[in-house]
Amino acid sequence: MTGAVDPTREAMAAFRDLPLDRPIAMLNLLRFRERADYAADVDAAIRRDVGGAEAYAAYGRAAAAPFARAGGRQIWLGTPRLTVIGPETEAWDLAFIAEYPSGEAFLGMLRDPEYRAAVVHRQAAVADSRLILCDARRPGTAFGADA
Repeated sequence: MTGAVDPTREAMAAFRDLPLDRPIAMLNLLRFRERADYAADVDAAIRRDVGGAEAYAAYGRAAAAPFARAGGRQIWLGTPRLTVIGPETEAWDLAFIAEYPSGEAFLGMLRDPEYRAAVVHRQAAVADSRLILCDARRPGTAFGADA
């Protein structure tokens, strides 16, 4: 079974239909391949014979400048250890939250040629993922949002 690695056209169309002028947070859940699996059409100079986590690190380095130009910042990073609620099959290697000044800034990053070149490392690295768009909000004093 192939995992979710790239967004579908339908998901991106739904994203574009949302208000794009406000801050957003993107919850990222990632499961890496044991070995990176670069597509056959990726230039041999770019391919790496490495594990998935190492290929994802190459993606992070290559995408750092476009991420910064978009105004993105990582606000939380963690290594999941145990799924307490949820299917055991959805175990993750890495979780993080990236914040952007707006949905349009995120879309601009996706269109950036330097970012697009970096994505080959992400595609080779990731076996399965979730990318969940959240409206950025201030935390409350209890679980969930204060009324």
